[in-house]
Amino acid sequence: MFNSKRVGIMGTGDIAGTMARTLKGMKGVTCYAVASRTYEKAEAFAKENKVKRAYGSYQEMCMDPKVDLIYVATPHSAHFENTCLALEYAKPVLCEKAFALNEKQAAEMFKMAAEKDLFLAEAMWTRFIPLAGKLKEILSSNKIGDIMMVTADLSYNIAWKQRITDASLGGGALLDLGVYGLNFASMVLGNDVVNISAVSKKGDGGMDMQDSITLSYRDGQIAVITCSAISCGSGKGFIFGTNGHIEVENINNFESITVYNNAGIKEGYYKKEKQITGYEYEVMSAINSLNENWKECPEMPKAQSLEIMKMMDFIREQIDVKFPQDDDNLDEEQSETSESVESAETVEEIIDEVTESLSEEVSEDSPVDDSNGEAEAAEASDSEETEETENTENSDEEAEEKDEE
Repeated sequence: MFNSKRVGIMGTGDIAGTMARTLKGMKGVTCYAVASRTYEKAEAFAKENKVKRAYGSYQEMCMDPKVDLIYVATPHSAHFENTCLALEYAKPVLCEKAFALNEKQAAEMFKMAAEKDLFLAEAMWTRFIPLAGKLKEILSSNKIGDIMMVTADLSYNIAWKQRITDASLGGGALLDLGVYGLNFASMVLGNDVVNISAVSKKGDGGMDMQDSITLSYRDGQIAVITCSAISCGSGKGFIFGTNGHIEVENINNFESITVYNNAGIKEGYYKKEKQITGYEYEVMSAINSLNENWKECPEMPKAQSLEIMKMMDFIREQIDVKFPQDDDNLDEEQSETSESVESAETVEEIIDEVTESLSEEVSEDSPVDDSNGEAEAAEASDSEETEETENTENSDEEAEEKDEE
């Protein structure tokens, strides 16, 4: 498509498949390439999702001059390394949540993007959906008066998944599920938090299996966030005001917003718009930012991502949950990444090879070429997933990438 932005996906798990399906249904953007740690996985993903290019390493895709934006869909334990690799090759990046394992990593990622004058944003999709904008509009109208309290829960029984139990993968309920509640509270009350109190139940591996988090704000408001990987919750958010309350169905992809007055009488109801998957809004924002030469998305700017990471660091300290990467020397890792980029054959030689390979392609929109094992691609087997499955993507979709990669 003329002037269409070409997206390269890092990772081949279910969340990457959801993004591929999303891009397929959008205009002005193309799911152009996919990369995995093995070519076989990348090729299988490309065939299933009708993606043009498949790469057996992340570095190879980063060196493809035709890739305009890289979407990082690997486990959040790999976000720092993968994002920095893409930035080293001067690629704009849209990185899945949780953005990083800690604030230190997140700050280094944004610092690198700024030094290279590149776009970088966190794909916290609930910040981008239209109903999030509608919620802000309702709150601004003062329909429920002054907001005094927020509660939010996101809980699924997923304790058996490796991404929850493994500290090296950034395990626990907080980064996987609690991040949604924290973002919900932030969307409603902002970030002027003066105190955080958290308790948790840990699993055998020392990761938090469920958490209860209380945020106290300077003006007296309170937010209570719960998340659990060992039980099933409502997934709802409630906003309590002096003249009524608001109920949000499904805080990780708003299904609906219902407004009640003090008597409990419904005064407003707003239903979720028709979606491809819900990911399209973050992609549209990223593409618009690239077109406008912005370095972040206004819906989820750098400062917001850093604030949420800072809160999660503080919470983990309170509940005594540590990741091995918390003690990493990021300067040394950055140096190693840069040296790897510089020593790759030479960069110029490899880019020449990639460019020569690309010049042999017949058309811009053809499926994976014969050199990459072209076959007639079938529609994604999960294209008929129910809306409920898509709305709970954080619970199930990232797990496959953790198992595969």
